Amino acid sequence: MTPLRQRMIEDLKLQGYSDRTVEAYTKAVLYLARFYDRSPDQLTEEQVRHYLVHLATVKKVARSTHTIALCGIKFFYQRTLGRQWNVLDVAGPKKEKKLPVVLSRDEVRSILTSIKNPTYRACLTTIYSCGLRLLEGAHLQVPHIDGARSMLHVPGKGGKDRYVPLPTATLTLLREHWRTHPHPLWLFLAPGRTPSQPSPEDAPRPVTPDSVQKAFQRALNLSGISKRAHVHTLRHSYATHLLEAGVHLRLIQEYLGHSSPRTTALYTHLTREIRDAALDPINRLVETL
Repeated sequence: MTPLRQRMIEDLKLQGYSDRTVEAYTKAVLYLARFYDRSPDQLTEEQVRHYLVHLATVKKVARSTHTIALCGIKFFYQRTLGRQWNVLDVAGPKKEKKLPVVLSRDEVRSILTSIKNPTYRACLTTIYSCGLRLLEGAHLQVPHIDGARSMLHVPGKGGKDRYVPLPTATLTLLREHWRTHPHPLWLFLAPGRTPSQPSPEDAPRPVTPDSVQKAFQRALNLSGISKRAHVHTLRHSYATHLLEAGVHLRLIQEYLGHSSPRTTALYTHLTREIRDAALDPINRLVETL
């Protein structure tokens, strides 16, 4: 590891960034350096601008990928090197205003019952019933379960912990699943690993987010549902279904771990009940024309 890379990592940790963000930001700078085959501190503002344009127009990376690249590069030049370049403040991709895909309750049930592996079925059921992000569900730990209070402690994104209600059926499912492999830490072990394996290299590890995503896609295909859904769709569906059931938006915001109520308010555009409630007044309005 070069001293420059080490310094950036230290700067990120001093700012309190998570390990995942540190890895993503340093990789963004690494890819920039590889693009020019030279140390990033030797690049000019125009070269950085050209690289960002290349990502957007030639590689046509997704908005999220472009944002991570820009944030990592911006942190490196502004914080680690102290260069206040204008391009870093104007290169942000345009915000998208797309509504997320939402599954109906029946569609969620169809997908979950199509999962053959009991570990992935338990993991994805918990992700839906508790509104978890993919990594939060895959790396769920035994100490996170508060059975006495029917609550789940979620070490959230960006170090923002939260508690979410743990449905009785989900708690029962987790207890039954845990009895199949009473590991003291991980709830969802990667297939083929057991707590009794003595070798450190073969020690039990949690399922990977990628393997959970693949299990979901297999079940989606088996269910015959044509929506372009992924694991995060379960989280969107959880929030929408709670809103349809009459749960207050502020509580849903708390359960999802959203910092701003505006983020949670997105789900008001997705609920069938809210749209139906507006239909009668609209019909009456049109009848008077």
